[in-house]
Amino acid sequence: MEKKPGTELIAQERREQVEKHGRSLKRDIAENTADQLSDGASMLALNFPKGCLEIEDVVEHHCPEGWDNGIWEKMANKPYAKRLVIAGALIAAELDRINGEDITNIKP
Repeated sequence: MEKKPGTELIAQERREQVEKHGRSLKRDIAENTADQLSDGASMLALNFPKGCLEIEDVVEHHCPEGWDNGIWEKMANKPYAKRLVIAGALIAAELDRINGEDITNIKP
């Protein structure tokens, strides 16, 4: 992983989620309404060797609802530092989703 400040790594990851993987605010509003983004981020942020869960358990039993299991497995199997970057980008996506919902639900 590149040696850059965390904020840059997270911003870069978020751009990749949008540009390379086709994630968007519209899709997140439609597909991630049950806390999937924050749930996924919290699981990825665990340091598995020291935590109470093993990576196999995270992959098998903690894939966020509606997410592709194969993609989840790839994310969960990344090194800890990379998982933190992905988790940060997922948190940013969740904030965007919340703000997007709030903005679209405001009545004039």
